[in-house]
Amino acid sequence: MARLNLTYPTAVVLKALALGFHYGFDIMDATGLPSGTVYPILRRLDREALLGSSWEKHATAQLEQRPPRRYYQITGAGERMLANAIARYPTLEQAVGRDGRRMRPARA
Repeated sequence: MARLNLTYPTAVVLKALALGFHYGFDIMDATGLPSGTVYPILRRLDREALLGSSWEKHATAQLEQRPPRRYYQITGAGERMLANAIARYPTLEQAVGRDGRRMRPARA
């Protein structure tokens, strides 16, 4: 397993996941990061077992007339990396969404 570089965008994505954002577009909305940043980070975190992931049922997506979503959840190792990130980046605790509000999941 390669050592993941803990960049600020990686830390922001981990923080969003810890706050309950579970799929790519939701994380993008919460963080203001573009898809070209979020999805590669999610793939690396998943590959390094800092996240778990699963695809939603096709029928659920079909009912909502959209493509299936891949849902991510932070693992214990990911939570430890997030704790390191908070120590490394003190401003991470004040991370806000694009609209100026604190990050909150779109759905409960």
